[in-house]
Amino acid sequence: MAEQLITVGKITTTQGHLGEVRVYPLTDFPERFERLETVGCQVNDEFYWLTIENVRYHKEFIILRFKEIANMNQAERLKGGLLQIKAQDLMPLPEGHYYIFQLLGLTVLTVDNEFLGVVQDIKPTGSNDVYYVRHPENGQETLIPALKQFVKEINLEEGRIIVEIPPGLND
Repeated sequence: MAEQLITVGKITTTQGHLGEVRVYPLTDFPERFERLETVGCQVNDEFYWLTIENVRYHKEFIILRFKEIANMNQAERLKGGLLQIKAQDLMPLPEGHYYIFQLLGLTVLTVDNEFLGVVQDIKPTGSNDVYYVRHPENGQETLIPALKQFVKEINLEEGRIIVEIPPGLND
């Protein structure tokens, strides 16, 4: 099985004539690029490992220069590319916190062992995230606030989340 890569940024355009690219960060830790030596780049059906030579910031963007990219024409090929890292390069999270990719696909059960479905998506709402859970057979969708009062247990090893459904949620 191929190693899972995690997307941490998207190349939006080139920057200048020296081959730099402008990256929109898809991470809560944009400073990670300063610690990385290499990053994967998925562009259409092509994949490259690129060596980070320089990192700087401009407004909400990260400007990267790669050793393998010498000019703007070469950088142009990377536009729209997703920058990806290996799991070992993830920033450690505090206990009880998880990356979204770790939760997607987990089975969701109630405290009474009722199967609700599988986590399909996670959306931020401002105050907390919401887990979008879909039952694979009947298609029923359940939205579960990602709060300790509702999410009782997350077990990555067993691939499950135990929840206590708020009254009226599934009515």
